[in-house]
Amino acid sequence: MGDFDIQGLKKIEAFSRELSDLQKLFPKEAKALMRRSGTKARAIVARRARTSVKKKKGNYFRSIKRGKVWVDASSGEYKIRVYSRAPHAHLIEKGHRIVDKNGKEHGFQKGYFVFDKAAAEINNQWTSILEEEFHKIMSKL
Repeated sequence: MGDFDIQGLKKIEAFSRELSDLQKLFPKEAKALMRRSGTKARAIVARRARTSVKKKKGNYFRSIKRGKVWVDASSGEYKIRVYSRAPHAHLIEKGHRIVDKNGKEHGFQKGYFVFDKAAAEINNQWTSILEEEFHKIMSKL
């Protein structure tokens, strides 16, 4: 099916162990690490939105936010999300029918799937983002 880089896998396992130690010893620092990582993820999503969406939608661009850090009850992991609080964001994201005042349909506007495309980009860069933030924290201590 696919090849797995054993050294990369070991590196990720070691990093996750270091991160769990950081969570136990310094919970505030772990939350700060996730906040800064979430801000970088938000920047990636916003950049993708500005390049993908043809029509300049100022409210849509401004509505892309980083959420708060929370601890997942089932796994005990720190998590953060990036979302859009605009009421029309799902229309831009997934697409919509174009309808006039009388209810007559004039076509379909395809979705841009900004968050889906940005999620793939973030997944590729996530370990490097976290490692960079982890090293910033460790250099302070």
